[in-house]
Amino acid sequence: MDSASVIVLSIQAACRDLHLPVPSDAAASHVIGLGLPEAIAALLPDLAPSEYARFTESYRHHFLGENREIPLFDGVADAIKSLREAGYLLAVATGKGRRGLDHALQYSGLGEFFHASRCADECFSKPHPQMLLELMEELGVPAKQTLMIGDTSHDLQMANNAGVAALAAGYGAHPVENLAVHSPLACFDNFSDLHCWLVGNA
Repeated sequence: MDSASVIVLSIQAACRDLHLPVPSDAAASHVIGLGLPEAIAALLPDLAPSEYARFTESYRHHFLGENREIPLFDGVADAIKSLREAGYLLAVATGKGRRGLDHALQYSGLGEFFHASRCADECFSKPHPQMLLELMEELGVPAKQTLMIGDTSHDLQMANNAGVAALAAGYGAHPVENLAVHSPLACFDNFSDLHCWLVGNA
């Protein structure tokens, strides 16, 4: 989903609600992919952990409470359906909490196509490999047959830490130059090219 701008705006709105320093767009984008506690710690190092719950409540109010209609990238819905029909095992490893992921899967209508998922409130935050390791174990797929697709440096670091190959989605949260340093198999400027790579190489 093309959610980066909504996440950035929600982080900034939560900071304003709590009268905290408001991060730049670039700073807020950089923490996308982390679990929310880790994102808060990175953005607001002087904020007491006892205040994290208030920040989280405000962030979720802005991200979920306004019922934003966050669009899928063009072609994603059909591609996910075709990958499932072709017999691939599909999973989600996300910095979102379970509530946020369930909301996204329900809104997009894609929940039925995924075999498993892990969220940041169930595992260590990226770039720790726990999410990928648990998904591989649950689905019975070895690292050499697993491919991580991510749009943040945290995603690609997690893949490296789990010994898993990765593709970089340079049209998402982090700029291409930040993704390329983590040695993905390839980096793409749009989803159409990424899907073509999958059809030809997966």
